Amino acid sequence: MNASANLLPQARRRKRSPLPAILGGTLLLAVLSVIVFGNLSKSLEYFVTPTEYHAGAAQYVGKTIRLGGLVKNARYDRQTLDLTFTVTDYGASYPVTYKGAVSDLFKENQGVVVRGAFTPAGTFQANELLVKHSEEYRVPTSQADIKSMLKDTK
Repeated sequence: MNASANLLPQARRRKRSPLPAILGGTLLLAVLSVIVFGNLSKSLEYFVTPTEYHAGAAQYVGKTIRLGGLVKNARYDRQTLDLTFTVTDYGASYPVTYKGAVSDLFKENQGVVVRGAFTPAGTFQANELLVKHSEEYRVPTSQADIKSMLKDTK
């Protein structure tokens, strides 16, 4: 009987189709892409320059926006924490009011981004103030360099 068992043909292995694995991987990649890029686009916030705002003011009416430019005519009262200044890109300028503490980096001709909305009077009422600073870093090599850097930050 042993000899007849060896005469039987070998069973063929069934080949699996790679289609379900490919479709599943593609679907998973698509879902992850939607989650990542959908949330990324919601978290990105751009600012408009005064010139861009001037060109399309109608689309920003009643909306909270970020306005970015250079600081001019800054006046800050440390007692009341009232800050007024003009933000400009040399194409257009708008007056800004802000109430709160101000960073030591805030000064004339410094880049700034403010978040808030325009009042009917045309003044930008900011509720958030972001001061931009230079990306350049120099290591002081002498006492004179240190004094110069301290003088520049005041």
